[in-house]
Amino acid sequence: METPHTQHLSAADFEHVYEPAEDSFLLLDALEADLPFLDSLQPRLCVELGSGSGVIITALAKRLAHSSICLATDINPHACDATKRTACHNGARLDSVRCNLADALRPRSVDVLLFNPPYVVTSDEEQQQSSEVLVDNPLVYSWAGGKDGRRVTDILLQQLDDILSPRGVLYLLLLRENKPDEIIEQLVKLGFKAVKCMERRIPGEYLYILKVTRSSN
Repeated sequence: METPHTQHLSAADFEHVYEPAEDSFLLLDALEADLPFLDSLQPRLCVELGSGSGVIITALAKRLAHSSICLATDINPHACDATKRTACHNGARLDSVRCNLADALRPRSVDVLLFNPPYVVTSDEEQQQSSEVLVDNPLVYSWAGGKDGRRVTDILLQQLDDILSPRGVLYLLLLRENKPDEIIEQLVKLGFKAVKCMERRIPGEYLYILKVTRSSN
């Protein structure tokens, strides 16, 4: 699976959109390692939540071009624009929708769901300060995670049953401070099973990719 080119995005773009980094490349590596499963799944709809620059969904869209519809969502309008430009620059077919998480999607329609959430642990005071600057700097959406870095992730988990198709799979990026084992236990209670399919230590962080499917699958 090819890593998309991002030369079309400028320094000015990355003042408003999350720049691909080690966490992005870990998620790409996890998807590449799981391509046999994805090929056997033959997904009809693949969605990335919070697509940022669009490198992850663009890579998947190119790989699954003949079998899947690929869609990105982001609450940041700059990210929606960057994602469309990344797809166009790399010859991928996908669309980008501005919305919160999966609010604009038909229930239980997503076969492959990708999410690199805002996972940085922030205090309540920092979270309030972040909320106050969102209008001027939507990039804050991409990193401020609140308590345990899970403010947005926990919201998604409660919505997951209504998002994934009966055979759907979620690839979720987590930081060690997000307490991935606790999240796995929470998913079990919600009717899912989750495994750490890839992990990596990078400077200052330890990252995991969870692969989540329905427990009946």
